[in-house]
Parts: sequence; structure tokens; C-alpha cells
Amino acid sequence: MHKLAIQGGNRLNGEVRISGAKNAALPILCASLLTRESLRLDNVPELNDVGTMRKLLQQMGVKIEQSGGQVVLSAANIDKLEAPYDMVKTMRAAILVLGPLVTRFGEALVSLPGGCAIGSRPVDLHIRGLQAMGAEIHIEHGYIHARAKRLKGTRIFFDLVSVTGTENLMMAAVLADGVTVLENAAREPEVVDLAQCLIAMGARIEGAGSDTISITGVEKLHGASHRIMPDRIESGTFLVAATAAGGDITLTDARADILDNVLEKLHEAGAVIQVAGSTINLKMNRRPRAVNLRTAPYPAFPTDMQAQFMAMNTMAEGTAMVVETIFENRFMHVQELRRLGAQIDIEGNTAVIKGCAQLEGATIMATDLRASACLVIAGLVAQGETVVDRIYHLDRGYEHIEAKLSALGARIRRMK
Repeated sequence: MHKLAIQGGNRLNGEVRISGAKNAALPILCASLLTRESLRLDNVPELNDVGTMRKLLQQMGVKIEQSGGQVVLSAANIDKLEAPYDMVKTMRAAILVLGPLVTRFGEALVSLPGGCAIGSRPVDLHIRGLQAMGAEIHIEHGYIHARAKRLKGTRIFFDLVSVTGTENLMMAAVLADGVTVLENAAREPEVVDLAQCLIAMGARIEGAGSDTISITGVEKLHGASHRIMPDRIESGTFLVAATAAGGDITLTDARADILDNVLEKLHEAGAVIQVAGSTINLKMNRRPRAVNLRTAPYPAFPTDMQAQFMAMNTMAEGTAMVVETIFENRFMHVQELRRLGAQIDIEGNTAVIKGCAQLEGATIMATDLRASACLVIAGLVAQGETVVDRIYHLDRGYEHIEAKLSALGARIRRMK
């Protein structure tokens, strides 16, 4: 099992290219199941979750050719309509094959998914939506078994905003008979990126990016080319790291327009930020000020950035309050931050962080993907050596993070 060893105290300076977004790439890879023709993708990140999804699609019969960040997928000869448990137990996004399989082939057998242990993320929204479209669904022995001759367009209201639920049902609706309207739909940029890819394939979708998405089903989709959007969470993670450690960094191939809340909070912390096209420059020459935040669905502050900001707040001037409203178990990184000397009190879904002048290096353990990034940021500013264990979580969502941080001047190395 790999670990990261970090010698804290170095400022971050230089340029880093932002990779394609994991949370856009995963559903878009699944969209290849919707057509016999080839789907050509560019800017696909090299991540463990992407590799797992690729293997899952290949074992169904999808032919995949890859060269760097370019991937060509052909689902002309699908011979297995199943996503088995051993393929999906580490990745909840595997549920995203359910909608495409049912709408194109009329059947799917999909294991209930696994993933990060950050709280309840039920798949009942996916199931109820497909049932409303006419699918017959049974859950047996840990598997979702769905059948439908042809899905029917209908109105679906999400009682909770769900990104994967919105994506799954949007993909199911593109080949359904009639019009499907998704209300209280997720507005995340990754949902918009999927919609743009589907439209390039011939789908008829209106309203992506709003809370009401209308999909008019078509008989079939065709091949297309699409470039995966930049990863806004990777962008935010590097910006928070430079704000905590100090320095002058420039992100390239980034998008500031989908980072409004993150950039606003970093400005509040004292960072100087300049945006020019696809570049974001951040300068930080002081100890950060503590910032309060409350997570909520997009376009509010993202839950996937909560842990990173908490790491910054542990060594900031003042006291910060962090309220987590999305996942009930997303403070698991707190006990590890405390091992570094952080002063954090938890009451329900609220964390109160009193900034301290200096964290001390220690051996700590990652509990989920974003907690891993949080602990790396803490290690960058802690005195002495910090060893982050169980970084397989980190490899699920960050492409070559230690190489990118090393190029910025961080003293960080991977070891077994």
C-alpha cells in the first residue's frame, strides 16, 4: 500500500495544468453505451476510478482504444448487460451504466455500488425514476435487475438534488419514447458537460444547468467527439494549497466561471487572484484569515471542497465555522487533523476550527478522496514530516498529484 511523505514548510510557486474532471469523465464514458457508433473523448484524466470504469465497460463488450488523454469507445457489440460487484465495489459511479443499458438494450443487472464512506448516498432516486419511465425493477442479492421494452417519457421530481440521479435518468431519457422532464435536477457543471456530449451524439436536451431539464427521446444516437471539462475540484485543491502554504501559482486549462464560491472564499482568506481566459493566478504572501463556509448543491459552496478549506482553516488567523449539509459523515478527516495539532470541535454537522500558528508533522490516515487532499494540504504547512497513509483514495480523483506539487516546489514523495 502506498503512502505520501511530505516535508512541510515550502511555498508553492510555478504553473500547473488542470486535468479533465473525474466527475464529468465517468458519466460521459457510460454515455458510450447509448450508441453503436464510436465516441471520441479528449482530456480524459488518468485516475483509478476512470480505469475501473474503463474495465467495467470493456467486460460488457465495449471496445476501447486509448492514447494518453484521448479515448475512443465503441459499444457496437455488447454481450454482457451486467456490472458485477467485484468491478464496482470501490466506485459508486458504476451505477451510471444502469440508465444507458436499460434504455438501449431493455435490461440491466447492476450491483449496488460502494465508494467513499462519507455517508448515505441512496440509489432509490435512480430506481424510482426508471420505474416512473416504465421499467420493472427488482433488487435481489445486492443487485438491481431492471427490464423495459422501451422507456416512456414522463415527469420526474427529485425530492433530493442528486447529481448521479440526474445524469442516469437524463441518459435513460435520451432514447425513451416521448418527453421526460427532470425537476429539481442537479445544476452542476459536470451535468452540463454530459448534456453537451449527449447533444453532440444527437440527443435533444434543453435546460441543462438549470433545475428543470427537458429531454425529448430519439430513436438512436450517433458517434461524436467531445472534450472533457477541466476539474473544478482539482483546481480548487491547488488554489487552497497555495493559500495555506503561501506562494504564487498559475493554473492552466482551468475554468474560473465554475469556481465562483471557491474563489470568493480564497479572496476572503487574503489571496490575490487574477483570471485571464483559461488561466487562474493566485498569490499569497501572508497567513490566511479564517473563513466560514456552508456546503450546499451547486452553485453554492461544493461539499467536495469542504475538507480542503478545513485544512487551511486549521492554521489560519481566527476561528472558522464549517457547516456540512450534504453528507452526514464527512468530518472523518477531523480526527486526523487533530493528530497534527489542529484545534477542531464538532457539534452535529458543524465544525468549529480555531486556527493555530503551527501544525506538527505526524503519521495520518486518509478516509476518503477529499479527506486525502485535505491531509496533503495540512502536511504541506506542518512542521517536520507528515506521512499520509491509504492514499489509494487520492489516486481515485487526482492525476499525479505528488508530481504536480513537486513541480511547484513541495517536498513530497510516494513510498510503499
